[in-house]
Amino acid sequence: MEDRYGALDDNNKLIWNFRDIWHTMHHMYEGRESQRRVLMILRDAPAITQRELTERLGIQPGSASELIGKLEAAGFLRRAPSEEDRRTSDILLTEAGQAAAEEAYAQREARHRQMFSCLSEAEKETLLGLLEKLNGAWEQQYGRGEKQGPNHRKGHGHHGPRGHKE
Repeated sequence: MEDRYGALDDNNKLIWNFRDIWHTMHHMYEGRESQRRVLMILRDAPAITQRELTERLGIQPGSASELIGKLEAAGFLRRAPSEEDRRTSDILLTEAGQAAAEEAYAQREARHRQMFSCLSEAEKETLLGLLEKLNGAWEQQYGRGEKQGPNHRKGHGHHGPRGHKE
């Protein structure tokens, strides 16, 4: 494997590394993280409809219903008639849900610090600047695919201060 990597040009090495990083992050945040992600979204948006939550999560409505049902059964959230539209319900954290959301948030912050602990602050700034430059150029050149939807960057749920949040 190392011989193959060593034979690649720099562009292909970059793609190889992006792919490996994506696989690592996908593995870290799939499955068991979904419930925590719901709790953290509700932590930042105290009342949200199931439709809005489904869009933020980027999952199918049936999957969102299943997640919500599990969290409701565990006592972490409840449904209440929407103040804005009585035909819908808002999803709200319970006291136990708020505590679980705070715990999930603290764990995520610690994990993020640990993930980048191999870099100095200057290296983080350099990497961030390069990634933002590349992301901006790719967005202009290639746009965002329809599959990702209009809220991919803003509402996907796990980014930082450029309109991104988790």
